[in-house]
Amino acid sequence: MKNPKHWLAVLGAALLVLLVPPLVSSGQDEAGTQIRNLRVMVPNSPGGGYDITARTAVKAVEDAGLNGPIEVFNLPGAGGTVGLGRLVSERGNGKLAMSMGLGVVGAVYTNHAPSSLQDTTPIAKLTEEPDIVVVSKDSPYRTIGELVAAWKANPGAVPVGGGSAPGGPDHLAPMLMAKAAGLSPKQVNYIPFDGGGELMASVLGGKVGFGVSGIGETRDQIAAGQLRALAVTSPQRVPGIDAPTLKESGVDVGFTNWRGVVAPPGLSENDKNKLVGLFGKLHDSPQWRDALRLNGWTDAFSAGDSFAAFLKAENDRVASVLKELGLA
Repeated sequence: MKNPKHWLAVLGAALLVLLVPPLVSSGQDEAGTQIRNLRVMVPNSPGGGYDITARTAVKAVEDAGLNGPIEVFNLPGAGGTVGLGRLVSERGNGKLAMSMGLGVVGAVYTNHAPSSLQDTTPIAKLTEEPDIVVVSKDSPYRTIGELVAAWKANPGAVPVGGGSAPGGPDHLAPMLMAKAAGLSPKQVNYIPFDGGGELMASVLGGKVGFGVSGIGETRDQIAAGQLRALAVTSPQRVPGIDAPTLKESGVDVGFTNWRGVVAPPGLSENDKNKLVGLFGKLHDSPQWRDALRLNGWTDAFSAGDSFAAFLKAENDRVASVLKELGLA
């Protein structure tokens, strides 16, 4: 053998490569907590509340460098229960999550869906926001008082549109308004749309007398003068929205919507922790704080087991409200 010392040196170097673990940079360690090929399902049409929340959250995650690219896709139908059924069928899939909220809780009841949110893995509640009562710029109603007077005089002639199925927030809010105004909820001509995008097109086109939806779905059209804001459903006025609360307008209703994220059932502890951790980091990021401010959303973060307890309580509350209104 030529130059045995040379070959011994080569052999020693090879052994070092095999036996000594590579140094891991902090960036590589952080990448180990990321979720490759993560997809977020939106169970309603583009432009709705779940869609805006999901796409805003994903953009904030990517801008903050918290994860690699995340795909957002829409699977609308039956107030979100079509998407819910798909999610539940993806048992053990740690690379799938679904944007959802109060609307899906109610839709499970009113659509008699075979799957419920109790069948999912709760990840995080992200936001709360009030609903807002809007009309088109050409509407004859310039105040909430004028609208309610016309509504009470002939409920069927003043249809209300909402971006959620019966049992969802955009349905519950006008039903509670009707009850407070002295109308029976069964008199209300409610027209459901699959998300705020479809609803706004109908409000602008004069196909409904008024619309009830989230502020995030209406803010741009209000600012552009296409929509007129008549009232907000929250207990306090909303900064940047020139509209009174329902309560100060004589309609005794205080109501807020919420949105969050769930995942398929049967996740491994590691996959669940990665998803909860990702949305926890999102919550702490300046990009998300900016998004909350720009959209007028209230930070309502809770994750994991605390969100699971909240979901169960909301399930019971919505069932009770629907029964009280004679709608379940």
